[in-house]
Amino acid sequence: VDIWDRDGKALAAAAEELSKLGPVHPCVLDVAHGHEVEGAVDDAVDHWGGIDILVTCAGVLGQVCPTPDYPEDEWHRIIEIHLTGTFLCARAASRHMLEQGYGRIVTLSSDSGKEGTPNMPAYSAAKAGIIGLTRGMAREFATRGVTVNAISPTIIDTEMGREAAKDFGEKALSRIPMKRYGQPEEIAAMIAWLCSEEASFTSGTIFDATGGRSHY
Repeated sequence: VDIWDRDGKALAAAAEELSKLGPVHPCVLDVAHGHEVEGAVDDAVDHWGGIDILVTCAGVLGQVCPTPDYPEDEWHRIIEIHLTGTFLCARAASRHMLEQGYGRIVTLSSDSGKEGTPNMPAYSAAKAGIIGLTRGMAREFATRGVTVNAISPTIIDTEMGREAAKDFGEKALSRIPMKRYGQPEEIAAMIAWLCSEEASFTSGTIFDATGGRSHY
């Protein structure tokens, strides 16, 4: 597996942990920079001999701030990491997938992208954009062996999720029927299925992982 992060220290720690399960090829890059993404994808193809699966999950929470006061530079930063980063990774990887006639792309959206979250305009817009991008690519690639799906979680028990929980507190938890936050392993299991042959007839779908909350 190739893993990417702009934080070299965090990347090294993740690579060490994952190497217990199999070969790992880490790469330090910023997914918001197209030339870095293109280089990383080409490097991955050279290293592994191809690219079959792409999971785009880079993200930051960003400022929680009323929209009238939301800083323009923060808007651009969040959009670039979440939405532009997803596009750049999918653009680069899909070239190789389409050429070989096979691929699985899984993007990470959020329930914020479906219903919006107050005081998080950039995050909500970016996650909604990922849904549109996912569905558009799925239709575009439908007859060429490449599936594209998204997962739309609520708060997950990660470092970023715990930061969000601090901002929204009991109100966020009260809106989850299961009365708990999701676990990373639950999202990973869904990704694994979407990347399997069993999901070969599934594309353009946005899967909720929200502990019982339902959306359009």
